[in-house]
Amino acid sequence: MAGTITQPTSRTRSWWGWGWADAHPDDAECAAMGALLPGTLARPLPVPRVRDLGIGGPTVEPPQSLAHLVTSDPGDRAAHAMGKAYRDVVRALRGRPGRIPDLVARPTDDRGVADLLEWAGDRRIAVVPYGGGSSVTGGVEYRGDAHRAVLSLDLTALGRVLEVDTEGRAARIQAGTLGPSLEDQLRPHGLTLRHFPQSFEFSTLGGWLATRAGGHYATGRTHIDDFVQSLRVVTPAGTSSSWRLPASGAGPSPDRLFLGSEGALGVITEAWVRLQERPLHKASAAVSFTRFADALRAVRAIAQSDLSPANCRLLDAGEAALSGAAHDGSAVLVLGFESADEPVAARLGRALDLARSHGGTAGTNEGSGGDAAVGAWRSAFLRMPYLRDGLARMGAVAETFETAATWDRIPGLIDAVRTEVGAAALKATGHPATVNCRLTHVYPDGAAPYFTVLAAGRAGDEDALWDDLKAVAVEVLHRHRATITHHHAVGRDHRPGYDRQRPEPFALALRAVKGALDPLGILNPGVLVD
Repeated sequence: MAGTITQPTSRTRSWWGWGWADAHPDDAECAAMGALLPGTLARPLPVPRVRDLGIGGPTVEPPQSLAHLVTSDPGDRAAHAMGKAYRDVVRALRGRPGRIPDLVARPTDDRGVADLLEWAGDRRIAVVPYGGGSSVTGGVEYRGDAHRAVLSLDLTALGRVLEVDTEGRAARIQAGTLGPSLEDQLRPHGLTLRHFPQSFEFSTLGGWLATRAGGHYATGRTHIDDFVQSLRVVTPAGTSSSWRLPASGAGPSPDRLFLGSEGALGVITEAWVRLQERPLHKASAAVSFTRFADALRAVRAIAQSDLSPANCRLLDAGEAALSGAAHDGSAVLVLGFESADEPVAARLGRALDLARSHGGTAGTNEGSGGDAAVGAWRSAFLRMPYLRDGLARMGAVAETFETAATWDRIPGLIDAVRTEVGAAALKATGHPATVNCRLTHVYPDGAAPYFTVLAAGRAGDEDALWDDLKAVAVEVLHRHRATITHHHAVGRDHRPGYDRQRPEPFALALRAVKGALDPLGILNPGVLVD
């Protein structure tokens, strides 16, 4: 049964920053935030305007047969020039957005994607697949000059739920479907994908698949990989369409080839994904800890139980204060349980018992949004990207990065990141930095720490400063054998760390696959492999 596409909102997306243009902090709010961080600018940088970029005409024109799919509108091109990382925001604020795409294309079916790839290959045009544009690792921009022109391939016109199998609890969904529209189309069937990354409102199914995105669940099904039954991918060498199966042992999985490929091997156009019934029973709680080390042990015990909380986010004292979850120097564990068919109070109670046995103090409000700490964290979680952009306008460094490691390495890794990144920021700016940590996803054998860095910037050189701090962080991650990314993809920003992490025989195979599927090298050049 085909779905219908939710009508677009009348609100306007910000071309230079996160989310909705009308949700950004105003000048007074920016100044107030900057005052809390010594060394920032006296007044906020002005909101950038597209007309100030001096965008010229495109260097290529599409053939008449494709012209109806393509636009050269300057505003559209500017909005597709970068993702939404901190370094993207400050480059836009400073009027240095990088290479602007010559054209933006919005194909409406597989044939349109294939025709655009064929034309781009003939003309040596780089093609950058684009979903919601929420990349924070340089995954949707072109860097370099090896191609004569750049085409941003926007997939959001492919935004429908095409089929729903209620017996098998699965759906065939086009890759350009944005998160809210996807859930709206599934709701009449009583089903949900239940994959809610922080970028949910502004990202697509195809983007989640291409970046192996992490979502709502802190345990169990944490990545989009866990929901995939089959993929359809258009490549310059032909279309790959895998069988829809509950499981298979028939050789290496073809879907695994394209999951996480970030548009470098092909363009994902649709997928069959596993669904679940919408949860009816929910309960949440917040647990405070005087010692972060005790909190880590409590989280490990919960992760190694069979309780499987949907939410198990541990905030250190700095992160708890920043989100408003606590202001007394405590670390805070945010717990949440949900189920479609049975009450979850007993599971929450058992998890609270485990937390208390490790020194935690718990409060709960079952069936509502949880206690005040849970509500504060949830509000801050959604608001944080906008506040980051406000701090960027004050010339501050305000950015995050995430990783994952085994439990034996977690305490030392977190301490090393805090110490070494903080010291590097102090040396570079002369002002102390704040380096906070939270655990976003937990597993029986390890966890995913997520770091927030707040520091004074270097006026006009904020992006280079962040690159320097990120390089220090990458060295720490490599030394502790922690992954370069748990759920934000490689893009271009993580390439140095990814190149060091992956085994060389796998790199050799990946280059061969790239050469076979994209022999002219037009698909997202610079991502994953050269």
